[in-house]
Amino acid sequence: MQAAPVRATAIPSFTDALRAVESLLMSGGQRTARRNAWTSVLEDRRRAKDRVEAQRVLEAVSSATS
Repeated sequence: MQAAPVRATAIPSFTDALRAVESLLMSGGQRTARRNAWTSVLEDRRRAKDRVEAQRVLEAVSSATS
């Protein structure tokens, strides 16, 4: 007797679900604008984190040479 084939359906992630809802509610241009805005937010956060780290390094070097 052969086992019945198993069908695996991937459970969509939360992000995938949000994108599906977004695609139903918004036109393409609005989706693009929203994604671009979010990408900018993430990039700003990354730059801020880099600035903080650079400041810590500069302060450590400054205090080590004093």
